[in-house]
Amino acid sequence: MKKLITLTIAIILSLGAFAGCSGSTADSSEKTIKVGATPVPHAEILEQAKPLLEAKGYTLEIVEFTDYVTPNTALAEGELDANFFQHIPYLEEFNKEKGLDLVYTAKVHIEPMGIYSNKIRDLAGLAEGASIAIPNDPTNGARALRVLEDAGLIKVAEGDLVSKLDITENPKNLVIEELEAAMLPRQLDNVDAAVINTNYALEAGLNPTADALALESADSPYANILVARADNKDSDAIKALSEVLNSAEIKQFIEENYKGSIIPAF
Repeated sequence: MKKLITLTIAIILSLGAFAGCSGSTADSSEKTIKVGATPVPHAEILEQAKPLLEAKGYTLEIVEFTDYVTPNTALAEGELDANFFQHIPYLEEFNKEKGLDLVYTAKVHIEPMGIYSNKIRDLAGLAEGASIAIPNDPTNGARALRVLEDAGLIKVAEGDLVSKLDITENPKNLVIEELEAAMLPRQLDNVDAAVINTNYALEAGLNPTADALALESADSPYANILVARADNKDSDAIKALSEVLNSAEIKQFIEENYKGSIIPAF
């Protein structure tokens, strides 16, 4: 009988200990924020946010991606709590195309898009029929065409999601090639110039303020944003992350580390 009582007590104590561990794991999971990001500058900025979030009681887990599609699908499917890699027009077009309900909670920075070349030193050196590569997704492609227009190379019809078919004036008969955004830095030897997103330019060792032949103006509407789902955007964790990414410490890091090639949007 004593053995039976002792065994029963042991089982109860074991179950209690297991329940305590399970509760601890759940609490730990709830305090971890899993965010998808492209490596530069998004993951770098998130690394600076880690200690600020720890002070608020959260652990930040960064998952790096090298494309502009997977971070949104992973977020929509619940594999991530948030992502940080895109601007507002891209998010809106992605939601429309995929039927998703992703929302942004904070504007963090602007990455001025630039024109780069390995073959010429200034845009006046572009020859008749020169090839210029731009991103092949609708929003960044339209944005790139506006950069070329602002540089005086072409004129484009009015509208948001313009394409190369909307070019109305092309005095040098430039050939516009549409390629995946991440590939553009590697194609600089194969084209005369390319309009490249700053994150991919930085990853390739290009300095936007020193190497770009022309840069998008600082009043660009393409602010990079923290994105969550409609079902978790108002959670304490996402609110804490949004506050940190709009903090004075993050603003100072962006200004001091990127020296104008990336600009705070808050």
